[in-house]
Amino acid sequence: MTIDDIKAKYPGAQTFTFGDSKELCDELVSLVRSGKKTASCGALQEFTSTDTPMPIVGRRDISLNWDGTPAFVMETVEVTIRRFCEVDADFALAEGENETLEAWQAGHRAYFERNGGFSEDMELICERFKLIEDLQQGAA
Repeated sequence: MTIDDIKAKYPGAQTFTFGDSKELCDELVSLVRSGKKTASCGALQEFTSTDTPMPIVGRRDISLNWDGTPAFVMETVEVTIRRFCEVDADFALAEGENETLEAWQAGHRAYFERNGGFSEDMELICERFKLIEDLQQGAA
C-alpha cells in the first residue's frame, strides 16, 4: 500500500517519523506495535516555529519508518500542553521507553538538548494515541 493509498483511506492524515535517528525510530515503532507505547511528546517550539502540524484529537496520522515507508496508522486521543517539569509518571511511562519518571526525564533531557535546547520549564505537546492499523507487510 502506498502513502497515497493510505492518505485516501485516512483523509487529513499527516505523516511523521518518531525520534532523531534510525535506531530510535525503530525502537519507538516497535514499542507502539507491542502496545507498550501509547503516548509521545515534543517541544512546543518545534510545532510553532516550523511547518510541523500539531496533533489533533480524533485525527488519524501515518507513522513512517526511518526510510520513509509507512509503519502504522494511529489516532490521537488526547493532547495537552505541559512544562517538562510538570510531566508526571503516568504520562512518562505511557511513552513506553522507560521504567521510571527519572529515566524518562534523563532520556528526554538528552533528546531535547540534541534537538534545539532544553529547559525544565520548556513547554511540551503531550499526546496520547491508539494504534489503528499496522501497515507492516504481513502484519496481523
